[in-house]
Amino acid sequence: MAALNRTFALAKVKGNEAAIAEAEKLGLADLDLYHALLGYLYSDSDVEKALDHYRRSISLTRSASGKGYLEKRVGALLSKHPRT
Repeated sequence: MAALNRTFALAKVKGNEAAIAEAEKLGLADLDLYHALLGYLYSDSDVEKALDHYRRSISLTRSASGKGYLEKRVGALLSKHPRT
């Protein structure tokens, strides 16, 4: 969890691309929060990757409120970037 917090902080200081590179080094692909963070980080640059990560996070989380939040993020991205 601390590594994800540091990665989020890095995004605020150095930008999302630097944070994505660091996040991918963590090897936490089985963790829902890892995918939620990558979904957030990709939201401005690669909507498809963001959606993939948010959906992976939804599938991994056991929290109903967490799933609800993530589903709202997916909905917001789809509203902002409708598919053709």
